Amino acid sequence: MINSNDIGRIEGSTAYDSSGDKVGKVDQVYLDDQTNEPSWATINTGLFGTSQSFVPLQDASFDGDDLRFAHSKDKIKGAPRVDADSHLSQEEERELYRYYGLEASYDAYDNVGTTTGTTDTTLGTTGTTTGTTTGTTGTTTGTAGYADAGTTARTGDDASLTLSEEQVNVGTESREAGRARLRKYVTTETQTVNVPVSKEKLVVERNPVEGRSSTGTISDDGDQVEEITLREERAVVDKDVVDVEEVRVAKEQVTETQQVSEQVRKEHAEVDVEGDVDSGRGGLGR
Repeated sequence: MINSNDIGRIEGSTAYDSSGDKVGKVDQVYLDDQTNEPSWATINTGLFGTSQSFVPLQDASFDGDDLRFAHSKDKIKGAPRVDADSHLSQEEERELYRYYGLEASYDAYDNVGTTTGTTDTTLGTTGTTTGTTTGTTGTTTGTAGYADAGTTARTGDDASLTLSEEQVNVGTESREAGRARLRKYVTTETQTVNVPVSKEKLVVERNPVEGRSSTGTISDDGDQVEEITLREERAVVDKDVVDVEEVRVAKEQVTETQQVSEQVRKEHAEVDVEGDVDSGRGGLGR
C-alpha cells in the first residue's frame, strides 16, 4: 500500500500500466483531505508529455523506483481532462471515480459523510460538499450521463517521436611521432703544438801556445784525426685515446592540453497544425 512516506520518491518516477507498458513520468501526488494519504497521481502523457492524466493510487504498487497502476495505458491516457494545478472539486473527483469504475469506493466515502451528519465533509482531494443522501443517487445518474455532459475524453490517438542527438566522445590514442638515433662519427683536425728542442753546435776555438818547444818531428804521414759527435733533439708525436664525454639519450613523458572541435547533429521536433485544431491545455509547440 502506498503511504505518505513514498511521495518524495513517487514524484518523478516512471509509471507503468497493468500490463507493464510504460505510461509516462509521475508529476504530482494528491492527498486525501480526510486521511492525508495519497489518493491520486498525475502522469505526463500525450504528445511529447505535455498532457497530464489523473490516475487513482488505489490498488497501485510502488517498488521504490517504478509506480505500477491497476489500469491499462489507454484507460489512463483517455481519462477526463482536469486541471492538475488546482484542488480537485467534488464533481471532478466523482467524474474520475466513475471513469475508472470506482463508484463503490466513492460512495463509501460519501456515505461516511452522511452517517456522521456533517455538512462539510471532505472527500479525497476534493473540495467541500454537503453530506446528504443526494450524493449517492447522483452517482448512478451521473454514470449514465457521463458522455453527454460535454466532458473531454481522450481517444488514445497520440503521436510520439524519439529525438536523438550526437554526442562527442573524446579520448586519446598512441601513435609514433618520430624516432631518435644516437650514433658517433669521427672527424679529423690539425692541432699545432710548440715543442722546445735543443741541439749541439760545433764551436772551434783557436788558442796560441807560446814558450813551449816540441821535441818531436813532423812526419809526412803524421795526420791526426779527432772526431766528436754532435746531438740534437727533434719533436716526436705520439697519440693516446682518452674518454672525454658521455652522451646519453632517454625518453620522458609530458602532458599538454589540446583543443578539439567536432560538429554534432541534434534532432528537434515541431508540430505543424492544419485547420481548426484545439491544442488543449498543454499546447502543441512545447
